[in-house]
Amino acid sequence: MLSTLGPGGWATLRETPDRIRAVTDEVESMGLTVVAQYALMGQWDFLNIIEAPDESAMARAAVALAARGTMRTQTMQAIPIETLIEALRDT
Repeated sequence: MLSTLGPGGWATLRETPDRIRAVTDEVESMGLTVVAQYALMGQWDFLNIIEAPDESAMARAAVALAARGTMRTQTMQAIPIETLIEALRDT
């Protein structure tokens, strides 16, 4: 999940930096696993590598976070390279 914060999100983060950990806990309470998190310098502010049981679970989490109005997100499904290679061999 790529995310970028709006002005309200940055204000919250500046005042309470540990809010990042609280959001991680919220995401994990939705049944997802946060594998890694990175702060980015560019168009996006954060990259969160998240494992979800399925696309619906990821969509619910993304909508729940974005509905607050303090951030926007972009999610994308990733598959291991070996899975892609096997899929291409089967065609």
